[in-house]
Amino acid sequence: MSLKDELAALRERIPPVSAERAAELARDGALLVDIREADEIAQGTPVGAKPLGRGFLEMRLEQQVGDPNHTILLLCASGSRSLLAADQLTRLGYGDVRSVEGGFDAWKDAGLAFETPAMLDNADRARYARQLTLPEVGEAGQTKLRDARVLIIGAGGLGSPAAYYLAAAGVGHIGIVDHDVVDRSNLHRQILHRDASVGQPKVRSAMASLSALNPSIDIEPIETRVSADNAAELVAGYDLVVDGSDNFSARYAINDACVAANIALVYGAVERFSGQVGVFPAGGQPCYRCLFASAPPAGAAPTCAEAGVLGVVPGLVGTLQALEAIKLIVGMADTLSARLLTLDARTQRWHSLQVPADPSCVACGG
Repeated sequence: MSLKDELAALRERIPPVSAERAAELARDGALLVDIREADEIAQGTPVGAKPLGRGFLEMRLEQQVGDPNHTILLLCASGSRSLLAADQLTRLGYGDVRSVEGGFDAWKDAGLAFETPAMLDNADRARYARQLTLPEVGEAGQTKLRDARVLIIGAGGLGSPAAYYLAAAGVGHIGIVDHDVVDRSNLHRQILHRDASVGQPKVRSAMASLSALNPSIDIEPIETRVSADNAAELVAGYDLVVDGSDNFSARYAINDACVAANIALVYGAVERFSGQVGVFPAGGQPCYRCLFASAPPAGAAPTCAEAGVLGVVPGLVGTLQALEAIKLIVGMADTLSARLLTLDARTQRWHSLQVPADPSCVACGG
């Protein structure tokens, strides 16, 4: 049987839907999937369509669709590839798969809404290839990472791994705030810095390391001490803040500034073999003050210099902070928002707990 005959037979068995009907079904909750290649999608794609491509469609779709009987609409350029893909998905057990007749050409001719996404160049596709294959990221998520502006408070034990992984992931603009210089005692955990960096400002050392890792992104060194007086100015213009500070005054100042500016805050803290990481959503409810209404008495919470810390512990927590930041940027639903994850590295025990909003919170309470 020729391809022409096979397509004709498939149209009898799996009747395509018109572009107009597909748009109606998508508005009613059907999943519209663009299976064209990236260079085709760069010319435009229906608003709301999932760009999953044809090559890994079966694997990617399984993560998008929980109910195999959910209506799935497949769109290609002219309707042929989508019809063949619909046949394959039907054989795999999907109960309601339809091909859009005429594909994207028909969609445009019908005057239906489409958008021209900001696409990645070939160098970006090569660098981020393993992320791009993830349906949770894909080209759209990688573009969000490229366009994101993330502020990291502290270029120390937490900020170092967080900054490294955000830079490696392709976050387009990373600001790093720190007032300190590199000390040799930092080097066992603050992996942004090198022995040759001792005595240099941490933000300058961090900029050199991150630029060497990923020269295509913008690193902004901000050499200052965080305080209540400058926190609002520091967070302004950023989409997300990762807090790797090591003192309560900075944490409260950054929290209050993020709540006021409606910016999500990724929190982390470590001591000895223990660590915490959580996400306080934009606007609070809850925020850091809901978790810790006030700082403990002086001396009750020793610093790393006083209590010590195993270098890998801030590495774990800072890496988790980067993970949560990436999930927030690309729009993944399951994050640590309003939750706190705690770690006891000695026993490898992890616990997750909800952080309730405090209605009387001085920062985010009603």
